[in-house]
Amino acid sequence: MRTGFTSAGALNLPLCACPLPSLPSLLSNPQPPDLLTMMNGDRVTSKADWQNKRAPELRTLVQHYEYGVMPPKPERMEAKLIREDKQALDGKATLREFDVHCTNPDARIHLMVVVPNARQKPAPCFLGLNFSGNYALLDDPKIQMPQGYVSDKYAGAPANRAGEAGRGKQIDTWAIAQSIARGYAVASFYNGDVIPDKADLAKEALKKMVPAGKTADDPDAPATIGTWAWCFSRMIDHLVTDPDIDAKRIAVVGHSRNGKTALLAAAMDERIALAIPSQAGCGGTAPCRMEPRLADSNSNGRPTAETVAVINKSFPHWFCGNFKEFNDAVEKLPFDQHALIALCAPRPVLVSNATEDLWANPAGQFQMLRAADPVYRLVAGDGCDASEMPPVGQLLNSRLGYYIRPGKHSMTAEDWKVWLDYADKWMAGK
Repeated sequence: MRTGFTSAGALNLPLCACPLPSLPSLLSNPQPPDLLTMMNGDRVTSKADWQNKRAPELRTLVQHYEYGVMPPKPERMEAKLIREDKQALDGKATLREFDVHCTNPDARIHLMVVVPNARQKPAPCFLGLNFSGNYALLDDPKIQMPQGYVSDKYAGAPANRAGEAGRGKQIDTWAIAQSIARGYAVASFYNGDVIPDKADLAKEALKKMVPAGKTADDPDAPATIGTWAWCFSRMIDHLVTDPDIDAKRIAVVGHSRNGKTALLAAAMDERIALAIPSQAGCGGTAPCRMEPRLADSNSNGRPTAETVAVINKSFPHWFCGNFKEFNDAVEKLPFDQHALIALCAPRPVLVSNATEDLWANPAGQFQMLRAADPVYRLVAGDGCDASEMPPVGQLLNSRLGYYIRPGKHSMTAEDWKVWLDYADKWMAGK
């Protein structure tokens, strides 16, 4: 089975032709910039103004100053079915594996789709980005392993290659059986299929993703997280053609760096119905402008929460060259991470955290939700229904939602239960 189609509808939202000032020309602002004020000072007062003026401006700004321009849409895509198991999960699901091949720019992505067999209509779907390959998500000896780089911190990846010891090691992390039991399909792909999460390898791989008229050395050239977000849209290009998937109920999910990616994908692709960035932190759902108490060093000589300077030093391939210019001047960024949340309006966003993951700045993430609230009120009529963080373990299930549980930086079956509860309200029509 092959499905061939020209990519359409993704990352094709309007951008602005506004001038983009250099860092010295940007005004300093210690507070997150007002999302309803244009760069030229004009005030946004209507939903139409947001959609036609401010949202295109913000999409332009976040690409130019932080994530790099998005790769162009491929000229063509082909999804080849390489395996189907109609009795997966003890007969409860159908599992399919696809080889998705993009042409110009060239990319090949292995997509796994697991659909509940007990369904009366096309299923809503969670699309997620994983860290080590689909074979780690289920204990299935036939799921294809990634052939390229896999970080050796994952079991079964000696010499940075996938191995049998890693098969099924993330069953609890992804809890696919739980989603299937509740009527949701789950699709996933590996973030290293196109851009490996290693600085030197990423630099080479990104050269293939540069749009015409730009070079890989440009300060706003495509970077890793932006390209991974592009991959989300390519997977959606296929999922919307699948008769078993409800094209209007596709949610994106990711943890940590993959959570940053999921949020950016939702901000740039309006086909995404709901976004759940898990513990996405700096460069994701946490503010670039940090409270002084968080920026101060702890006993180990580092900030209490991750900063722009630290993340750019540790992961130089994640963001574009322009973002590094703000390492010591974050107050000059003409936006903050609340802009990404706001670009999802009116679609629901659930920000998920853990109490011991202070590096991801859970309180700052709630601040970003609150800062995006005025846009949601304008566009959707509602937003974040709390002025303070909810108690630990209690889901705030408003359109701008928040959840924090006890524990550390991780993705768990407990998280998935809460995420499914949230999706039941906002996406499944229950």
